[in-house]
Amino acid sequence: MHKFITILILFLATATTLQSQELNARVTVNSDRIQGTNKNIFTSLERALNQFINGRQWSKAITLSNNERIDCTFSMIVLEQISDNSFKAELFVQSSRPVYNSSYVTTMLNYRDVNFTFEYIENATIEMQENALNSNLEAVIAFYANLIIALDFDSFSPMGGSVFFRQAQNIANMAQSSNWGGWSAFDDNKSRGSMINAYMDESLKGYHELWYTYHRKGLDEMAANPDRARMTILNAIPALKEMRLVRSSEIILQMFADAKLDEIVSIAGKATEDEKKEIYTLLRNVFPSMSTQIEPLKK
Repeated sequence: MHKFITILILFLATATTLQSQELNARVTVNSDRIQGTNKNIFTSLERALNQFINGRQWSKAITLSNNERIDCTFSMIVLEQISDNSFKAELFVQSSRPVYNSSYVTTMLNYRDVNFTFEYIENATIEMQENALNSNLEAVIAFYANLIIALDFDSFSPMGGSVFFRQAQNIANMAQSSNWGGWSAFDDNKSRGSMINAYMDESLKGYHELWYTYHRKGLDEMAANPDRARMTILNAIPALKEMRLVRSSEIILQMFADAKLDEIVSIAGKATEDEKKEIYTLLRNVFPSMSTQIEPLKK
């Protein structure tokens, strides 16, 4: 009987731990471009990243059930071996969230990080201490993990992701002080430092409001009242035009377009001819380099 109770307690403790994680990530490491080296290190890296991302509780204040965990992918392509344990890579980070009362899943983040170098020793675990960073690998992955959660939580409640945006900014600040590449907010307007500073910029607070309205009051209402939900989204989009006036908004606008532009075009495609013309003009002005994606609204 005592043995059964002990097993039950261990099971419940394990279940509680599993429910506390926020991310449900699929992690892949592609090393096809690296020749003549020990491939076991990349298998080990993939396993370590999987454990780090999915096994960590990113906030002690929030508990999610398994079906509430955020679906995301971390796809690493190793481009070059710099030294025995040092590598250059690209990292593709994507996340999504389900839309209420439907089978539709909307993209939240779709980003390609091309300025990523890291060190890793085979069979090493990846761990993170509060207010301390051991490596650029740890910093980059933790940064995007927090960004994914921030964007997801921001879509469910006004400024709901604030604590995670702050955690990502803290990581960026620590990484900059370590002089790791890809973080400087001063000489690269597409760096991770520039990205998180833009999200934290008070003059771009309206973007967070747009993000919440778009998802919670727009997409989540599509099943109940598609016409009203569509108008809510189209009426919120003009906020992007105001963002163009803010210098730091460039990277966020690009990230928004990469995640949402095709979806907006699809939604606007069911509007009236006058509404489509209006949204086409607005999107063309905000995203002048993406005319091909916007073109369907002219038909």
